[in-house]
Amino acid sequence: MIRKFLSTACAALALSLALAPTVRAAISQAKVERTAPDTLSIEWDDRNPVNLYQVSGPDGGFKGARRLLAGDAHGRYELARTGLERRYFVIEDAVDHQRVKVAERLVPLAKGSNFRDIGGYVGAGGKHVRWGAIYRSAGQPLLTPEDLAQVSTLGVTQLVDLRSSEERVIAPTRIAGVPYTAVGYSIADLLTQSDRSTVTNGTEIYRKFPRLLAPQLRVIFAHLLGAKGVLVYNCSAGQDRTGFITAVILTALGVQRSAIIEDYHLSTHYRRPEFEMPPLDAAAHPNEPVVQLFARLQQRPNWKTPEPLKSADGRPFLDGAFDEIDANWGSVNGYLTKVIGISKQDIARLRALYLE
Repeated sequence: MIRKFLSTACAALALSLALAPTVRAAISQAKVERTAPDTLSIEWDDRNPVNLYQVSGPDGGFKGARRLLAGDAHGRYELARTGLERRYFVIEDAVDHQRVKVAERLVPLAKGSNFRDIGGYVGAGGKHVRWGAIYRSAGQPLLTPEDLAQVSTLGVTQLVDLRSSEERVIAPTRIAGVPYTAVGYSIADLLTQSDRSTVTNGTEIYRKFPRLLAPQLRVIFAHLLGAKGVLVYNCSAGQDRTGFITAVILTALGVQRSAIIEDYHLSTHYRRPEFEMPPLDAAAHPNEPVVQLFARLQQRPNWKTPEPLKSADGRPFLDGAFDEIDANWGSVNGYLTKVIGISKQDIARLRALYLE
């Protein structure tokens, strides 16, 4: 009797296990980093072995894909002799066939700063922001001919310059042959009187961004909604004004705030301040306050080392912009609707276009 009971119980247990839903593996922490001028490291975390493929481009499927690994559980693969060509990879869970596309976030430029792709983040419905569609950057006044050739391979169809009129005069972009948009304003509209002796990227400056940069956001969202091709936008350092614009775009695509803040802080790692402005001589421009301002910055002992984007209590400066939006429009979605003119239908279209 006991033997029969145990046999029945075991059979029932086996049946319940067979009918239980399979727990999906979660490919996470997927990234591509350049470990040497011609070597890429692809890394991931997954409880199951994976298959790794190189695909033809940001929209490339498996047709013609090159399989690099089959059933590998190590979590890292190095690809040598890559040159500077931008490469895209698909990591596939070998058990449940979940797939994640990944690419190098930073565009490697000899004299560029903070030029990077905002793709790959998890957005609405668990889909990922498309790679190779939207780039953020610092200024580009010192790009080399090789850098310009590298940028040309991205297929950029619009460059939106977020900098003030003065910044654009003293450090014009070297990217040419691409439709270019800028909205004129003075850096005095951004900095208070006390800020003009030094540039302070504090919370109070960020509170000005939602109003100051609304015209630029309208241009950017019109481009995105029109599916007009690859977009690049920049300010001088590619972290403050550019960080705010990126936060608004990623929020519209349903990316979680924690991931947005993580992307924001990458600027501290990816900036190269020495390439964001040409060398400036304050004495040669005694009547140009903006030249004086940036020349003083270049005279600081550690000016080539980016400072963390947070206050003394650890709050990201970006929170200042979010606080201002919440206080005046309730949420980023409210801001998009009431200030930028983005409807629910527009949000749905953005997500259809830029999530996959």
